[in-house]
Amino acid sequence: MIRKCRRFIILAILIMMIGPAAMAFHRGTEDVRAAAPPRPIASIIVTDRLAPEHSIPGVIASRIEVEIGFQTLGRVTRRNVDVGSVVRKGDILATLNPEDLQGDVRAARAAVDAAQVELKTAQATADRTRTLVQRNVASTAQLERAERALSAARSALLQAQAELIRAQDAEGFAVMDAPFDGVISAVYVNAGAVVSAGEPVVQLSAQEGLEAVIDLPEGVLKRLRPDDRYQVWSENDPDDLQPATISRIEPIASTTTRTRRVHMALTDQAQFRLGALIRVRRIATGDAAISLPQSALLTTAGKAQVWVVADDGASRTVSRRDVTLAGPAEGGLIGIASGISPGDEVVIRGIHSLTDGQTVGRRVAP
Repeated sequence: MIRKCRRFIILAILIMMIGPAAMAFHRGTEDVRAAAPPRPIASIIVTDRLAPEHSIPGVIASRIEVEIGFQTLGRVTRRNVDVGSVVRKGDILATLNPEDLQGDVRAARAAVDAAQVELKTAQATADRTRTLVQRNVASTAQLERAERALSAARSALLQAQAELIRAQDAEGFAVMDAPFDGVISAVYVNAGAVVSAGEPVVQLSAQEGLEAVIDLPEGVLKRLRPDDRYQVWSENDPDDLQPATISRIEPIASTTTRTRRVHMALTDQAQFRLGALIRVRRIATGDAAISLPQSALLTTAGKAQVWVVADDGASRTVSRRDVTLAGPAEGGLIGIASGISPGDEVVIRGIHSLTDGQTVGRRVAP
């Protein structure tokens, strides 16, 4: 009993000693929290101009592009053009080794000569056999064999002549010329390579009728409308905005990226270089030109909201504000139809740790 009393006395003494220290520590912690400055926030200033990131990269291509190859087998001896070369109709682009083709012509001509000799021999044999049959010296079977040999000799001569024509045409196919004015946009074969008939050697693009080409996934393609208008600009000159409209969408998706190629027609005033890197964005109408990162949106009771910063000069506080979305998100950004105006400061990071009326610190770049 005495031991239990001693334990209670010792415990009471410890509580009396530790209690004031704990209270002092708690008050000190509250003082530190009260003295701590408001936390900085990552925010952006709303503008009515779409950011460059709210766009899709693409390239300037020609509406007419032709892959040109030789019409016969051979070894490439010369390639007179390279990527970017401007050519005129009839300019020689590449040539094949003519020796093999010339040999084929000589062999075909010799075959024609031999067929002509065979035909003369068969003709003479047939004439002589007819005479002998009239004199009852040769049989009818011998005459039939002579007639068949004559017909075969005629067919052989026609075949040899056709082979000669083909060889002569092939000799002319050793020279590749440009079918129209344009620019060489791709090169596939170098001098010294052996190519088969029809294998692409160069790609020729017409300089007229340029278009912007972009690749879009199926999810974005579903949201395209026929009356949508677009802006195209070069990455080297972002201030030169050119209008564009969709001319066609390729029906087959890429097997590697699962995207489909979209071709956009440009106006005649567009001064883009063939192969130039460009960016394309949809022209928004009205307030939909305002866009925010998806990370700035929070959903409360089915409503889209953002945190807007109010700065009165002495302090900065945040408050929720309902917004109306202009459509689905594209490229990590989403259009805002109403609820905020240009010049508003919107928080885009840490939105789930804020409370209405909370004081915040300075703005930091996201």
